[in-house]
Amino acid sequence: MNEKEYDKLLQIKTAGTLELLSQSPHYNRYEATPYEALDTLFNEYKLGRDDGFVDFGCGKARVSFYVHHHFSSSVAGIEMNGQLYQDAIVNLASYRRKAKHAGGAIRFERCLAEEYQIDASENRFYFFNPFSIQVFMKVVWNILWSAESEQRLVDIILYYPTAEYVQFMDNHTQFELWKEIKVDQLYDKNENERFLIYRMGG
Repeated sequence: MNEKEYDKLLQIKTAGTLELLSQSPHYNRYEATPYEALDTLFNEYKLGRDDGFVDFGCGKARVSFYVHHHFSSSVAGIEMNGQLYQDAIVNLASYRRKAKHAGGAIRFERCLAEEYQIDASENRFYFFNPFSIQVFMKVVWNILWSAESEQRLVDIILYYPTAEYVQFMDNHTQFELWKEIKVDQLYDKNENERFLIYRMGG
């Protein structure tokens, strides 16, 4: 399926555009993860109904709906931009009309990522370069603090990972690289087209 066909399946609108989010140098423009990449990731990496998935910088929430649709996991999308947050809420209403099956909760919060209060039920955290390394470090420290307070297996999933993100994860956290998943068709043209999954605990 192409992007628009996948959106239609989920009854959401996320395809297409790139938008400048903020005048802040710490927050990057919105760009949805390609469905092709998500298919590749989740063919190899499975979630369960008991997992809590957090999408930082969720934008219009493509990843959030994809995960909920395929795995029925509880999902939280975190977005600081007001327009994108509203787009996610509109998509949620449309998705709920389509999604009759029961599953975990799906919700969105408008806040700065570094101010999001991580719940003990949340154990899978997704990043597609939504913000600067300074913000990323603060968010990861929040995740570490939560995991130490309520011990559990925790994964951090990086798509199109920057050198700064990788260096920080490798050299300054207790996380270890658990798996690399390359998006085959895209990786041949661009070696950044990959996922790195870091794991701690368990």
